[in-house]
Amino acid sequence: MPDFTVVIPARNEAQYLPLTLRALERQTLAPTEVLVVDNASRDGTASVARAWGAQVVACEVRGIARARQAGLEAARTPWIASTDADSLPAPDWLARLNAAAQQHPGRVALYGPMRFCGVSRPLMTLSELGYGTFLHACELAGRPNLAGANMAFSRQAAALAGGYPDVEAYEDVLLGQALARLGAVAYVPGALVETSARRLEGGWLPFLWRHALNLSGHTRGYFED
Repeated sequence: MPDFTVVIPARNEAQYLPLTLRALERQTLAPTEVLVVDNASRDGTASVARAWGAQVVACEVRGIARARQAGLEAARTPWIASTDADSLPAPDWLARLNAAAQQHPGRVALYGPMRFCGVSRPLMTLSELGYGTFLHACELAGRPNLAGANMAFSRQAAALAGGYPDVEAYEDVLLGQALARLGAVAYVPGALVETSARRLEGGWLPFLWRHALNLSGHTRGYFED
Protein backbone atom coordinates (compact mmCIF):
# COMPACT_ATOMS: atom_id res chain seq x y z
CA MET A 1 0.00 0.00 0.00
CA PRO A 2 1.53 3.36 -0.99
CA ASP A 3 2.10 5.80 1.85
CA PHE A 4 0.97 9.37 1.22
CA THR A 5 2.22 12.72 2.43
CA VAL A 6 -0.28 15.52 1.92
CA VAL A 7 1.39 18.80 1.01
CA ILE A 8 -0.47 22.11 1.44
CA PRO A 9 1.21 25.35 0.35
CA ALA A 10 -0.13 28.26 2.37
CA ARG A 11 0.38 32.00 2.44
CA ASN A 12 -1.79 33.98 4.89
CA GLU A 13 -4.31 31.15 5.12
CA ALA A 14 -5.07 31.12 8.86
CA GLN A 15 -8.78 31.66 8.12
CA TYR A 16 -9.26 28.81 5.65
CA LEU A 17 -6.61 26.30 6.73
CA PRO A 18 -8.51 24.76 9.71
CA LEU A 19 -11.27 23.52 7.41
CA THR A 20 -8.73 21.86 5.13
CA LEU A 21 -6.96 20.19 8.05
CA ARG A 22 -10.28 19.04 9.49
CA ALA A 23 -11.12 17.45 6.13
CA LEU A 24 -7.80 15.59 6.24
CA GLU A 25 -8.53 14.40 9.78
CA ARG A 26 -11.70 12.78 8.45
CA GLN A 27 -9.98 10.75 5.73
CA THR A 28 -10.95 7.08 5.73
CA LEU A 29 -7.31 6.40 4.83
CA ALA A 30 -5.14 8.60 7.01
CA PRO A 31 -2.08 10.26 5.44
CA THR A 32 1.29 9.30 6.84
CA GLU A 33 2.04 12.98 7.34
CA VAL A 34 0.58 16.38 6.56
CA LEU A 35 3.00 19.14 5.59
CA VAL A 36 1.88 22.76 5.56
CA VAL A 37 4.40 24.89 3.70
CA ASP A 38 4.27 28.36 5.23
CA ASN A 39 5.17 30.68 2.38
CA ALA A 40 6.26 33.81 4.29
CA SER A 41 2.82 34.32 5.85
CA ARG A 42 2.09 37.48 7.83
CA ASP A 43 -0.74 35.92 9.84
CA GLY A 44 -1.00 32.88 12.11
CA THR A 45 -0.83 30.24 9.36
CA ALA A 46 2.06 28.33 10.94
CA SER A 47 0.52 28.40 14.43
CA VAL A 48 -2.81 27.15 13.09
CA ALA A 49 -1.09 24.32 11.24
CA ARG A 50 0.82 23.21 14.33
CA ALA A 51 -2.31 23.41 16.49
CA TRP A 52 -3.97 20.91 14.14
CA GLY A 53 -1.00 18.55 14.30
CA ALA A 54 0.49 19.30 10.89
CA GLN A 55 4.20 19.65 10.31
CA VAL A 56 5.24 23.10 9.17
CA VAL A 57 7.84 23.60 6.46
CA ALA A 58 9.13 27.16 6.20
CA CYS A 59 9.56 28.66 2.74
CA GLU A 60 10.57 32.29 3.07
CA VAL A 61 10.96 32.92 -0.66
CA ARG A 62 7.53 33.84 -1.96
CA GLY A 63 6.04 31.87 -4.81
CA ILE A 64 3.59 29.01 -5.16
CA ALA A 65 6.02 26.86 -7.16
CA ARG A 66 8.74 27.29 -4.55
CA ALA A 67 6.30 26.44 -1.76
CA ARG A 68 5.14 23.29 -3.53
CA GLN A 69 8.74 22.31 -4.24
CA ALA A 70 9.69 22.80 -0.59
CA GLY A 71 6.91 20.40 0.36
CA LEU A 72 8.02 17.86 -2.22
CA GLU A 73 11.58 17.99 -0.91
CA ALA A 74 10.46 17.64 2.72
CA ALA A 75 8.20 14.63 2.08
CA ARG A 76 9.53 11.16 2.84
CA THR A 77 6.77 8.87 1.63
CA PRO A 78 6.64 7.13 -1.78
CA TRP A 79 3.60 9.20 -2.84
CA ILE A 80 2.68 12.86 -2.41
CA ALA A 81 -0.90 14.15 -2.54
CA SER A 82 -1.32 17.88 -3.10
CA THR A 83 -4.19 20.14 -2.14
CA ASP A 84 -4.66 23.82 -1.33
CA ALA A 85 -5.23 25.62 1.95
CA ASP A 86 -8.78 26.62 1.00
CA SER A 87 -9.85 23.22 -0.31
CA LEU A 88 -11.77 20.31 1.19
CA PRO A 89 -10.87 16.77 0.10
CA ALA A 90 -13.79 14.35 0.37
CA PRO A 91 -13.45 11.75 3.18
CA ASP A 92 -12.50 8.98 0.72
CA TRP A 93 -10.10 11.16 -1.30
CA LEU A 94 -6.87 9.45 -0.23
CA ALA A 95 -8.48 6.01 -0.21
CA ARG A 96 -9.50 6.41 -3.84
CA LEU A 97 -6.10 7.75 -4.86
CA ASN A 98 -4.46 4.87 -3.05
CA ALA A 99 -6.69 2.31 -4.78
CA ALA A 100 -5.90 3.84 -8.18
CA ALA A 101 -2.16 3.72 -7.46
CA GLN A 102 -2.34 0.08 -6.34
CA GLN A 103 -4.50 -0.99 -9.27
CA HIS A 104 -1.81 -0.05 -11.79
CA PRO A 105 1.65 0.10 -10.15
CA GLY A 106 3.14 1.74 -13.24
CA ARG A 107 1.19 4.94 -12.72
CA VAL A 108 3.25 7.97 -11.80
CA ALA A 109 0.50 10.55 -11.20
CA LEU A 110 -3.22 10.82 -10.44
CA TYR A 111 -5.78 13.62 -10.43
CA GLY A 112 -9.47 14.02 -9.75
CA PRO A 113 -12.59 16.20 -9.99
CA MET A 114 -13.21 19.50 -8.26
CA ARG A 115 -16.14 21.76 -7.57
CA PHE A 116 -16.84 24.97 -5.69
CA CYS A 117 -18.10 24.86 -2.12
CA GLY A 118 -19.99 27.53 -0.21
CA VAL A 119 -22.21 28.27 -3.20
CA SER A 120 -25.72 27.28 -4.25
CA ARG A 121 -26.34 23.66 -5.18
CA PRO A 122 -26.90 24.49 -8.89
CA LEU A 123 -23.62 26.44 -9.06
CA MET A 124 -21.80 23.65 -7.24
CA THR A 125 -23.11 21.11 -9.74
CA LEU A 126 -22.35 23.38 -12.69
CA SER A 127 -18.79 23.92 -11.52
CA GLU A 128 -18.20 20.17 -11.19
CA LEU A 129 -19.66 19.42 -14.62
CA GLY A 130 -17.77 22.28 -16.27
CA TYR A 131 -14.46 21.31 -14.74
CA GLY A 132 -15.02 17.65 -15.59
CA THR A 133 -15.70 18.56 -19.21
CA PHE A 134 -12.54 20.66 -19.31
CA LEU A 135 -10.43 17.81 -17.89
CA HIS A 136 -11.91 15.36 -20.38
CA ALA A 137 -11.09 17.68 -23.29
CA CYS A 138 -7.52 18.05 -22.05
CA GLU A 139 -7.20 14.28 -21.74
CA LEU A 140 -8.48 13.74 -25.28
CA ALA A 141 -5.94 16.29 -26.50
CA GLY A 142 -3.17 14.31 -24.83
CA ARG A 143 -2.44 17.12 -22.36
CA PRO A 144 -3.71 16.06 -18.92
CA ASN A 145 -4.36 19.11 -16.75
CA LEU A 146 -3.33 18.34 -13.18
CA ALA A 147 -4.27 20.99 -10.62
CA GLY A 148 -2.37 21.50 -7.39
CA ALA A 149 -5.60 21.38 -5.38
CA ASN A 150 -6.20 17.76 -6.40
CA MET A 151 -3.27 15.75 -7.66
CA ALA A 152 -1.01 12.97 -6.41
CA PHE A 153 2.25 11.64 -7.74
CA SER A 154 5.17 9.34 -7.11
CA ARG A 155 7.88 11.22 -5.24
CA GLN A 156 10.55 9.34 -7.18
CA ALA A 157 8.95 10.20 -10.52
CA ALA A 158 8.64 13.86 -9.54
CA ALA A 159 12.35 13.92 -8.70
CA LEU A 160 13.16 12.39 -12.10
CA ALA A 161 10.96 15.03 -13.74
CA GLY A 162 12.93 17.78 -12.03
CA GLY A 163 10.20 18.77 -9.57
CA TYR A 164 8.08 21.87 -9.93
CA PRO A 165 9.47 24.40 -12.43
CA ASP A 166 10.33 27.77 -10.88
CA VAL A 167 7.54 29.81 -12.48
CA GLU A 168 5.00 32.23 -11.02
CA ALA A 169 2.00 30.14 -12.11
CA TYR A 170 1.06 26.97 -13.99
CA GLU A 171 3.67 24.99 -12.05
CA ASP A 172 1.24 22.18 -11.22
CA VAL A 173 0.19 21.64 -14.83
CA LEU A 174 3.79 21.73 -16.05
CA LEU A 175 4.83 19.11 -13.50
CA GLY A 176 1.84 16.97 -14.52
CA GLN A 177 2.87 17.16 -18.17
CA ALA A 178 6.47 16.24 -17.28
CA LEU A 179 5.21 13.25 -15.29
CA ALA A 180 3.06 12.15 -18.23
CA ARG A 181 6.23 11.89 -20.29
CA LEU A 182 7.66 9.47 -17.73
CA GLY A 183 4.72 7.13 -17.23
CA ALA A 184 0.97 6.69 -16.93
CA VAL A 185 -1.19 9.51 -15.53
CA ALA A 186 -4.77 8.61 -14.57
CA TYR A 187 -7.96 10.49 -13.76
CA VAL A 188 -9.69 9.16 -10.63
CA PRO A 189 -13.39 10.11 -10.88
CA GLY A 190 -14.31 9.62 -7.22
CA ALA A 191 -11.33 11.47 -5.70
CA LEU A 192 -13.27 14.70 -5.18
CA VAL A 193 -11.95 17.97 -3.77
CA GLU A 194 -14.17 20.97 -3.08
CA THR A 195 -12.49 24.34 -3.32
CA SER A 196 -13.36 27.80 -2.07
CA ALA A 197 -15.47 30.02 -4.32
CA ARG A 198 -13.44 33.07 -3.21
CA ARG A 199 -11.87 32.87 -6.67
CA LEU A 200 -15.18 34.20 -7.97
CA GLU A 201 -15.17 37.32 -5.78
CA GLY A 202 -14.00 39.44 -8.69
CA GLY A 203 -16.67 38.02 -10.97
CA TRP A 204 -16.84 35.25 -13.55
CA LEU A 205 -15.09 37.09 -16.37
CA PRO A 206 -11.81 37.74 -14.50
CA PHE A 207 -11.92 34.17 -13.18
CA LEU A 208 -12.38 32.68 -16.65
CA TRP A 209 -9.73 35.01 -18.08
CA ARG A 210 -7.16 33.84 -15.53
CA HIS A 211 -7.89 30.24 -16.42
CA ALA A 212 -7.72 30.98 -20.12
CA LEU A 213 -4.21 32.27 -19.43
CA ASN A 214 -3.53 29.04 -17.54
CA LEU A 215 -4.73 26.95 -20.47
CA SER A 216 -2.53 28.89 -22.88
CA GLY A 217 0.53 28.05 -20.80
CA HIS A 218 0.93 31.51 -19.26
CA THR A 219 3.43 31.23 -16.40
CA ARG A 220 3.25 34.71 -14.91
CA GLY A 221 1.49 35.23 -11.60
CA TYR A 222 -2.19 35.94 -11.96
CA PHE A 223 -3.85 34.91 -8.71
CA GLU A 224 -4.18 37.34 -5.85
CA ASP A 225 -1.63 37.43 -3.04
